[in-house]
Amino acid sequence: MSITQILFWFLSILTVFGALMVITRKNPVYSVLWLIITFMAISGHYILLNAQFLAIVNVIVYAGAIMVLFLFVIMLMNLDADAEPQKNKWLQLAGVVAGGCLLLILVASLKDAETKSKMAELGTGSIGLIQNLGQALFKTYVLPFEVSSVLFLSAMVGAVVIGKKN
Repeated sequence: MSITQILFWFLSILTVFGALMVITRKNPVYSVLWLIITFMAISGHYILLNAQFLAIVNVIVYAGAIMVLFLFVIMLMNLDADAEPQKNKWLQLAGVVAGGCLLLILVASLKDAETKSKMAELGTGSIGLIQNLGQALFKTYVLPFEVSSVLFLSAMVGAVVIGKKN
């Protein structure tokens, strides 16, 4: 087993473990901290796939900016487990049934997937490099890229209008 495969399996186990810890922690602050670890492990996967730009963007945007924003929101909301009203037993049962249905759908969709013929190129691919990403954005996906930029601009204008006091 090569060092790349060892890193891949370590990052995979860390990602799955971090994701499980996110959904099993009762304190939302700890969930956010585990989510940051999960994002870091995913960035490690990007580096293994020779997509350094995506790894850096993932660390800066998701693990940095968005998770800090989540922490501020959680701390400002002052979520206290004792003050939280107890959920109805039927509502909890409905959640378990909905989660079971989602798991069933995921397993059914993965059952027919062909994974043996589509192996990732660890350390040799160049799809995530900034030059290839820029060419794909400005040649192949130029219209969706421009539409999304207009949507982001309108969202920023909307946030300013909503946040503006008379």
